Amino acid sequence: MKFPKIIQNKKTKVAVTIYGKSKGGGRKKDGRVPKPYPFYRICWRVAGQRRMKSFGTYSEAKKAAEDMVRDLGSGSQVTALTPGQASDARAALERLQGFYQATGRKVSLLAGISEWCESARKLKEHTLGEAVNRFLSTVATVKRMDLEQAVEEFVQGRAHKTKSENGKRPQLSASYAYIVAMWLREFARTFPGTAVCDLTKELLNAYMASHSKVTARTRNGRRSVLSMFLKWCMRQDYLAAGHRLLEADGMAHEESEPEAIEFYTPTQLSDLLQTANEETEHRHLLPVIALGGLAGLRLQEAVRLTWEDVFRVEGHVEISRTKSKTRARRLVTTCPALAQWLTPYRSCSGPVWSYGLEKFHADFGALRQSLKIQPRRNGLRHAFCTNHFALHSNENLTAALAGNSPTMIHAHYKGLVTKAEAEKWFNVCPAGAAENVVVFPKEGGA
Repeated sequence: MKFPKIIQNKKTKVAVTIYGKSKGGGRKKDGRVPKPYPFYRICWRVAGQRRMKSFGTYSEAKKAAEDMVRDLGSGSQVTALTPGQASDARAALERLQGFYQATGRKVSLLAGISEWCESARKLKEHTLGEAVNRFLSTVATVKRMDLEQAVEEFVQGRAHKTKSENGKRPQLSASYAYIVAMWLREFARTFPGTAVCDLTKELLNAYMASHSKVTARTRNGRRSVLSMFLKWCMRQDYLAAGHRLLEADGMAHEESEPEAIEFYTPTQLSDLLQTANEETEHRHLLPVIALGGLAGLRLQEAVRLTWEDVFRVEGHVEISRTKSKTRARRLVTTCPALAQWLTPYRSCSGPVWSYGLEKFHADFGALRQSLKIQPRRNGLRHAFCTNHFALHSNENLTAALAGNSPTMIHAHYKGLVTKAEAEKWFNVCPAGAAENVVVFPKEGGA
């Protein structure tokens, strides 16, 4: 059989050449002596490049040549691959098939290599494997946690911060912790059976819309609490790091006008104190009411006091730095009316208030309702500041006693009551006490 032989498609003029086995021998012009080559070879051209493939028998070579002529004539791109490229392509397709079986995701060879090339271009000198490992080290798997359970975990996890150790000021105000817990529990009850990771912007918008009747300041307070809770959930892996819930329209901070100062009247203070003094079920409220209304203590300051703080400094109530909201010690002069209300407690020791803030709010609310007195936000302290400033016209003195700034006193408490009304406030005494009590000495003591 004579070689080479040409297999040609007459219509397309595509041709593949078959070369026979080589016996070797002889010497070429460059001095090389060809070695024997015991295989049949087919040779063809694709895109101007010469390709070759070897076979052990002529029948195999002839069949491959005929197949190649047919493929080249039909324009198949497979023929453009070298044997090595074809092998790689088959291996890559097998990997993609294995990926599909393991994950259920179908990816074409083109899509896979395109994504790899784009990633490699962005990573520059870093490998894709390095990037994936670093990414996985910073990404946590989100755990499904019921919203109500998450809230309870959050609340209980902060409870220890409200406890005082070795006489030191607790890290967290019990009053603030109470409000946070109350708001978050209400939030969780709004969406029963909902997991934290299922929260959406729409749900947050609906929740904030349900509080449209409260002041902007109160809504901002709720937003702050929710934001704190959601950030905690993210740290616990109950919420994805990229959740974007805080971008909800309802979570946007509102500009708010200063709230109107609300306070109780002398008659209402008298009713509250007299009723608490006369009725056993409300008697435990009397000291806190008196200290708030006649000494201007904040509620959280009053409930931290001991009777030793009340009577240690003669004629004054001592608020130490560990019990003051501002962490600054101050002395509040005990006015004659307050002294009369507190006289029965002179032999007492230990805490002025032995219960939680929740009980005070509940019991004080019940007392108010029994007297048909409308609630006033911080009404006792606001009344003290308002009446004290009206009585003395000295914002520095009022600020020193209230643990506030003179600017705040002047901006919020000026001109709300007359001096005569202020005198009535500080003359609220127990029933049967002498009338027309001289409230403050002329030098301006409290």
